[in-house]
Amino acid sequence: MARRVFFSFKYKDVSRAMVVRNSWVTQGKEAAGFIDAADFEKIKQQGDQAIKNWIDNQLRGTSVTVVLVGEKTCNSRWVKYEIAKSIEIGNGLLGIDVSKIKDLQGNTSERCGRIPSGYSFYLWNSDNGYKNMGDWIEKAAKDANR
Repeated sequence: MARRVFFSFKYKDVSRAMVVRNSWVTQGKEAAGFIDAADFEKIKQQGDQAIKNWIDNQLRGTSVTVVLVGEKTCNSRWVKYEIAKSIEIGNGLLGIDVSKIKDLQGNTSERCGRIPSGYSFYLWNSDNGYKNMGDWIEKAAKDANR
């Protein structure tokens, strides 16, 4: 089944998030939740409701939300909103630790936490995310009856 997946992440981890996203789209899948920094700044200037509207629109038509957890994810009010909204609309939910994916400077970071308990959580590098992410997403969808 073709899945449209929403990727939730703190923009500080965008280079790591792109590794995960690109592995998904190169397999012919559709990703949502990515925006150019300049475009996001324009939305931000319009206020919190504009950001919520953008997130809500990105979530529309998705069946699973993948939370990419890095060093600052736990402190992101927008990631928290994306998780809450995903649960509200019945999306499958899973977390992936992206902290050990090297950024553009070749650095790794620490992970700040996980996602709410009761949802699957994986380590991108140790759990072979490139090979297994499709199975993780299908499991999250099945767990949510999606």
